[in-house]
Amino acid sequence: MNSYRTYALHQIEVAVVSVVAMIDRLDEADLLVKPTEGKHSVGELLKHIAVICRADFHISGGATQEEMSAYYTGVSLNNLKDIQAELLSNYSYLEQAFREMTEEELHQEMTSYWGVTYTRYEWLLEIVAHVYHHRGQLHAMLVHCNGKDPKVPLFE
Repeated sequence: MNSYRTYALHQIEVAVVSVVAMIDRLDEADLLVKPTEGKHSVGELLKHIAVICRADFHISGGATQEEMSAYYTGVSLNNLKDIQAELLSNYSYLEQAFREMTEEELHQEMTSYWGVTYTRYEWLLEIVAHVYHHRGQLHAMLVHCNGKDPKVPLFE
């Protein structure tokens, strides 16, 4: 298997494992914390992080805006345990899907519903960036706004 794909998947796993560890240090009440009025709460951000792997995979496969709206509507995550389980399940889904792709499929260009075209491998890199971006937001929200440092290493 392509080692670059393996390395990219490993980096997503590092981020996912650290988010799981952060969730382990939270209480259900933390989900309601909203550091900035008009912005997402900790719970809303966690729900978004939990679906990134599967949602972005669907987008990278050419899902329409309507299909993605239906996907997001069908996700119901109401507690820390469910968020954690969804995050791990969606990472497993992504990992298996990318491991099964041929080199040819990895180089295939796919266009998102908003018109961005990347190869499937580039989409995988986008997913790495997306997960790390929101993990950083979560960590900053917990530390600087919630006064709750999860003391979780963010890098190996």
